[in-house]
Amino acid sequence: MRSVSAVEATIWSPDRADVSELLRNSEMAIVGLITRGSNGTFLVTLSQADAEAGLGVWKPRRGETPLWDFPAGTLYKREYAAYLVSRALGWPNIPPTVIRDGPYGIGALQLFIDAHPDSHYFTFGNAHPLESRQIAVFDVLVNNADRKAGHCLEGSDGRIWVIDHGLTFSAEPKLRTVIWDFHGQPIPQELTQDLAQLDAELDDELGFQLNDLLASDEISTLRERLRQLLATPRFPEPGPYRCVPWPTI
Repeated sequence: MRSVSAVEATIWSPDRADVSELLRNSEMAIVGLITRGSNGTFLVTLSQADAEAGLGVWKPRRGETPLWDFPAGTLYKREYAAYLVSRALGWPNIPPTVIRDGPYGIGALQLFIDAHPDSHYFTFGNAHPLESRQIAVFDVLVNNADRKAGHCLEGSDGRIWVIDHGLTFSAEPKLRTVIWDFHGQPIPQELTQDLAQLDAELDDELGFQLNDLLASDEISTLRERLRQLLATPRFPEPGPYRCVPWPTI
């Protein structure tokens, strides 16, 4: 199969029925390093003999920077776990993500999203109140330690997308986010209804999938956070620990 440049590749729609299959089975070639961030993240082309080439974002386990507060070599699993939870909830929009082998070994491959390059949460958050609340609730649920404004994308399709979920699901409180706009407010009922459904799904297929990705104490504290959100459906107040990531964008 001939090599394909990023210019020749198309941007696959995340709504394609076969997008996960394409991510898993396409031939992957590195275009270049995405320099923002502390972990090795690559723009890649994805090609198959019978399909138009696409673009993806590749995060191999070998590119992960060791951290004192997250087990080594687990960030790619957390990326996929966050995608599975978002898919079960129906929000927020996380680009289709798979775990597979590729350059430098195993890692997480995510569909590249065509987004406005200068947009981020601080530029569009007020214009998308429902999506902003969805992201805020999701980050509480998955205990996101790194919700920067730049991790929120305004897609060319008009949808809001969120990326970079490697620092999630810790069993210790670590919520660090720029989205504190709603602190103390009630969580909308439509979101708590989805959370209640998620509680049931954790006892079904989703729970089995997470067992292969997260430690047992991380799954049990995920359940605790979920049930706390259902028992007291309010957005939390900033805690006494560092609660905003650096940099914020």
